Amino acid sequence: MTDKIVGAKQESVSGDGVDRRGFLKCMAWAGTGLVWSFVGGIPVSRAFGSPKHGERPADFNFVQISDSHIGFNKPVNTDVTATLQAALDKISADQIAPDFLIHTGDLTHSSKPAEFDTLDQVLVGTRRQVFYVPGEHDTSVDDGKMYLDRYGKGTKGNGWYSFDHKGVHFIGLVNVVQLEGMGKLGQPQMDWLKQDLAGLKSSTPIVVFAHIPLWAIYPTWGWGTSDSEQALAMLRRFGSVSVLNGHIHQIMQKVEGNLTFHTAMSTAFPQPAPGTAPSPGPMKVPADKLRNVLGITHANFVAQRHDLAVIDASLSGAPIETHEARLLP
Repeated sequence: MTDKIVGAKQESVSGDGVDRRGFLKCMAWAGTGLVWSFVGGIPVSRAFGSPKHGERPADFNFVQISDSHIGFNKPVNTDVTATLQAALDKISADQIAPDFLIHTGDLTHSSKPAEFDTLDQVLVGTRRQVFYVPGEHDTSVDDGKMYLDRYGKGTKGNGWYSFDHKGVHFIGLVNVVQLEGMGKLGQPQMDWLKQDLAGLKSSTPIVVFAHIPLWAIYPTWGWGTSDSEQALAMLRRFGSVSVLNGHIHQIMQKVEGNLTFHTAMSTAFPQPAPGTAPSPGPMKVPADKLRNVLGITHANFVAQRHDLAVIDASLSGAPIETHEARLLP
């Protein structure tokens, strides 16, 4: 199996199937502008806001947003509601209207009712259905009870669920409730996942979304899911699997066989690259540069293509800044 990690400037490929030292080779800490579409179940992409250049019309497209942290008001970003609104305005201005939005967690910063209310008031303006999974900031106060009361109707356990849309199977997983340094899915959710996948043909396109990455980006900072390999093993039989995460507030992508992993930018604040700071956390940038480092992922899937290219663009429209990171020994 070839293991490929794609970033803004370069890619690294391991001959033995595991890129042990460098699958963090390149990341961008500007806002993403990836447009993904489904046509016949095969994922392709174009630059956010760019013309389609005559490719086949998409069956549908959707947008991922992440880490809104409504309620956060530190100097890093004193108005996270405004930057979330800016992201939604960018979505509305794009020439392709999404079928729905996926929010990959940390909707709020402190799990307060007023924070959830504000998020709902902002998102209603999209006039699109939104599918959610919780982040640790949405569950740390009450184990996610308030989150489940608002967004968990019809879900299982701590909020996991699946749905089908135009031939694609979407799976929302929860890996923030049983935190043990890294994220954890837990056996009840794993048992449910096995049952959920059992009746699907291997040709079914799969999109998995969760808050904490399902690949080991930087375990020292808890940037990974301790039992994810058990879940990924169930997914390897499928021909096209896209795994969408948030949590780390920066763009990273890994391609491993038929599995593509993509982490999204925050709409609230950036975080440092792995190993470049004593710990993760909000990273201050000059006020006039903030919207250069925040963003969204707008995704299309189109038939007859077998690769997933990533092209990033900032919320501000400015050229993206890139930062190279290596997995430390």
